[in-house]
Amino acid sequence: MTNKNMQKIDAAAPEAQSADLVAGNIAHLRALFPELVTEGAKGASVNLDVLKALVGDATVTDAEEKYGLNWHGKRRARQLALTPSTGTLRPCPEESVDWDSTQNLMIEGDNLEVLKLLQKSYAGKVKLIYIDPPYNTGKDFVYPDNFQDGIQNYLALTGQTEGGVKVSTNTESSGRFHTDWLNMMYPRLKLARNLLRPDGVLFVSIDDQEVAHLRAVCDEVFGPENLVAEMVWEGANKNDAKQIGVCHEYVLVYAKNREAVPREWGLKKEGVDAVLKEAKRLRAAHGDDFDAASEALAGWYRAMKSSESFAHRRYRFIDARGVYKEENPTAPGGRKFQLLDPRNGNEIRLRDNRGWAFDQLEFNKLVAEDRIRFVTESSIMLKLYLHETDSMTPPSVFYQPARSASERLSKLMGTEVFDFPKDELVLQKFVEMAASSDDFDCYVVDFFAGSGTTGHAVMAQNARDGSKRKYILVQLPEQIDSANKEQASAAVYCDGLGRPRTIAELTKERLRRAGEKVKTENPAWVGDVGFRVFKLEPSNVQAWNSRPIDLGQSLLEHQEHLLAGRTEEDLLYELLLKLGLDLCVPIQRQTIAGKAVHAVGAGVLLACLDESLTATEVEKLAEGIVQWHQQLAPAGDTTCVFRDSAFADDVAKTNMAAILQQHGIQNVRSL
Repeated sequence: MTNKNMQKIDAAAPEAQSADLVAGNIAHLRALFPELVTEGAKGASVNLDVLKALVGDATVTDAEEKYGLNWHGKRRARQLALTPSTGTLRPCPEESVDWDSTQNLMIEGDNLEVLKLLQKSYAGKVKLIYIDPPYNTGKDFVYPDNFQDGIQNYLALTGQTEGGVKVSTNTESSGRFHTDWLNMMYPRLKLARNLLRPDGVLFVSIDDQEVAHLRAVCDEVFGPENLVAEMVWEGANKNDAKQIGVCHEYVLVYAKNREAVPREWGLKKEGVDAVLKEAKRLRAAHGDDFDAASEALAGWYRAMKSSESFAHRRYRFIDARGVYKEENPTAPGGRKFQLLDPRNGNEIRLRDNRGWAFDQLEFNKLVAEDRIRFVTESSIMLKLYLHETDSMTPPSVFYQPARSASERLSKLMGTEVFDFPKDELVLQKFVEMAASSDDFDCYVVDFFAGSGTTGHAVMAQNARDGSKRKYILVQLPEQIDSANKEQASAAVYCDGLGRPRTIAELTKERLRRAGEKVKTENPAWVGDVGFRVFKLEPSNVQAWNSRPIDLGQSLLEHQEHLLAGRTEEDLLYELLLKLGLDLCVPIQRQTIAGKAVHAVGAGVLLACLDESLTATEVEKLAEGIVQWHQQLAPAGDTTCVFRDSAFADDVAKTNMAAILQQHGIQNVRSL
């Protein structure tokens, strides 16, 4: 007997799968142009003839000769981004910090699969993505090779199945040197864009080897009109430099929609240290020749300057370029003042018949207070204290002193476990620039987490400006090879922690220590320094094997279509993920009729995942769930989920669905 009142969630059901991006794209096309989508033998399809009629034949082409970056495998890489994941994320409270209260996530797994799994819950919610992907240096790097089943490939990559770690030596002599790297990056960038809010931005660190290709790919994924900047990150000379010592990397900045991004980004008060460093350098180079120093600095930092004796202050030009002048003095509220130099009585003239925006009395007072520096006849500088100004436009060049980030991280960790980590102080500036401090629903994502610098930067910046940004980090639990001399100390470090020898374990430990450091340095701040750990695993819902060797045995095994050994929490968090709920959403728990019942998101989801529900228990359990649901009074529709195999028979299942539906809970599902 088939029960029609309680729909079963099996491996093929939408609730058991990650987001179907193809179906979403077709739905968007259907909404814009209903006549474009037709029903074919394999379901919905796009009518190419109608598309040509809508936009003109000349704009519809699949020809190979067209502007853009193409490489072998690009079509497969594009399809890979659209293929749903067969995995889930299993909760690990014992490895987390402040599990019950934190809003931050640290996820172990292949970032391609994780990005797919995050689509339902976080699409359109992320303000800033920063990534520092593996550079294409010609050394070994891990990348997917089996495009048919990402989860099985991931398990093989991390040594969880026979076959060990798949590593490719991507040497420059290989014909696929750039191709392999692009095939790794392309689908991840496609999925990353989906996560961004309309005003969201992507920062990508990269070096000379692939910057041109990466920019071409990002132009395709984001649109060239959404390039915000190609920034320079200055650092130490490379030891293997030839002809020219390369002492910088790049950071490409793309917006999902540049028109939705604020016109001006600011670095507030404490965020000016990079400017001050450059100002000090110019001051030292030019001595007391303020005219020359001012000219040099004006071209780069919008006329900001400092000196050793005023390291805690900064300057702003007041000159003919018009920072403190009214261009239309006759307009309502407009002011125009002629100023005299109190030292000699000469008029301080301005071009274009414009005047100063403060009067002689105020000017004399500023001169007496040593707040004015005379540079030229018509150019003066006002000395500003940090509390008197809000922000400055960030420059396109950032500076990371040689080994400074490594030294700070080694001190934090107690030993050197990472080579050349990113500088958390610079990443703080990126966070400050692109993720506003007054936006309390702001996600920052890094899916090449490495040493966890991005999480550290988010916590530190939150402590600095009192914001509540949340981070989501993803890191492959890549094995650390103790036989490799560059990884030997990291392997010993993991052994000392009593944890597996993986990069992800180092990431988590850095986050723990960074959180404690931020709290210690900011005792008055009570913000979030915790994180929830999740790990990528095959779905709790077993898929049917369409070609079993032993059909009878397979039928017996599939009577219980949930994987053995999975807990109620495992099932619950897969439901959150597949139903599109936040992985840090509040979860309440009550015992009703002796069974644990979970209420997620104030009753949007109710779940009882007990392994046994007899016919006599169903009525009391259903009535208790109804009562709790009425108390919660959720704003939207509620979905109620049970373990399918828990019901003694179809009668018990039917009674459960009937009671709940009679009291307004229409969406009743079994897992």
